[in-house]
Amino acid sequence: MPVLETKHFGTLSYETESELEFPLGLPGFDDRRRFVAVHFVENDPLIYLQSLEDPALCFITMPILAVDPRYRLKVSGDDLGHLGLSPVRQPRIGEDVLCLSVLSLRETGPTANLLAPIVVNLRNRKAVQAVAPESDYSHQFALLPQQALPQEAAVC
Repeated sequence: MPVLETKHFGTLSYETESELEFPLGLPGFDDRRRFVAVHFVENDPLIYLQSLEDPALCFITMPILAVDPRYRLKVSGDDLGHLGLSPVRQPRIGEDVLCLSVLSLRETGPTANLLAPIVVNLRNRKAVQAVAPESDYSHQFALLPQQALPQEAAVC
């Protein structure tokens, strides 16, 4: 079992089946192409995407259907090609692909990027951040409405 030294998790052992390859990297991190999906039961449903090339780079994600159970995935033909998927039909979440929303922490509370999810081909573990500019989804979908936040969390 491979071992990786990370900034946030210390020494991390992982299964090679958890490795993901981003052929194009990620926007803003074009040279980071290999990640491992890390899941801790106590943090369910969070999935951490830890870079295998940069011990300090880690993204917090969660399955997109946990954010929006009615999410409609639309992947461009180019992205389908990078994933190694057929351009004839859209992939099915859970059957063909894993679809993750990248989370961000903001002053107003946590948000999920539904506009550009991470899409992983479950068969070959290739992944892309699939931007869908023609969709009505937001890159800052509020996970907790402002009024649901504790008073001390709403004020910085």
